[in-house]
Amino acid sequence: MPPSGKKPKIIVICGPTGVGKTAAAIDVAEEITGQIVSADSMQVYRYMDVGTAKPTPLEQKKIKHHMIDIVDPDEAFDAARYSFLARKKIVELHSQNTIPFIVGGTGFYIKALLHGLFPSEPLATGVCNKLKDEAAAIGSESLYERLAKVDPKTARRIHPHDTYRITRALETFEATGESISKYQQDHQFSDTPFSFLKIGLTIPRELLYKRINQRVDAMIDAGFVDEVRTLLKMGYAADLKSMQAIGYRHVVAFIQGRLPWTETVRTFKRDTRRYAKRQLTWFGADPEILWTEPARMSDMRTKIKEFLKAKNADC
Repeated sequence: MPPSGKKPKIIVICGPTGVGKTAAAIDVAEEITGQIVSADSMQVYRYMDVGTAKPTPLEQKKIKHHMIDIVDPDEAFDAARYSFLARKKIVELHSQNTIPFIVGGTGFYIKALLHGLFPSEPLATGVCNKLKDEAAAIGSESLYERLAKVDPKTARRIHPHDTYRITRALETFEATGESISKYQQDHQFSDTPFSFLKIGLTIPRELLYKRINQRVDAMIDAGFVDEVRTLLKMGYAADLKSMQAIGYRHVVAFIQGRLPWTETVRTFKRDTRRYAKRQLTWFGADPEILWTEPARMSDMRTKIKEFLKAKNADC
């Protein structure tokens, strides 16, 4: 929280892929003097532009975007790191009297940003796998000794042979820099550093799926295959987490001769529609969201202005 003690006010615009979040956010942010903080787990990667539907140079010229192009495709990135960096950026924008618009469809990132991460939730898959390998190689007792050094409070509650709980505790520490006991103390559903208005965008399912299909076609026309070829030539392996994302893994399979073109396009569209369905399920279970259609954002403008004018109860 800023030194003033006031919780920064932020606007969250979320929803499924292809619904029109970026365009709606830019439209409102231009009027309210805001900047966009992306909440997209793929747009953080450099060189991955077409396949992540990254805002165009013109869109970024209209409204400044943050949390885009911040890591290379082979760098580890997860919700913990996103939350840390995005929170710093929000506080910075707040100090400049600029309204942050959190815009994206990665629900877990948005949850981590607004409410913090909890020990029961997954953090860094790479860290977890590394610790599991170490446990298999050197035994749980060696990991327990390491845990006792970095988080003695938690170690006292765990048996030296409880591999699962030991690796979970070490995973939290290595991914976030904080002990799991500190998270239990500081982040138990009370970590709400911002005052926020959360808006969800939705359109009829049939129209959404049609737009997704058209979007895939537009990506291909914009040179998506060449983008993937370039990434492979740059040395980014096909099995990287970033390269296994929807679209990228499909085009890699085509380039490597494992998938014919018609099947590449068909499964790319199918898996994107399935992803949108999962997003709708995630956001649909969130009671904090106020839902509207992009065409009715004028109604939301009123709610946003009322929210921003209202006295912050936490001031």
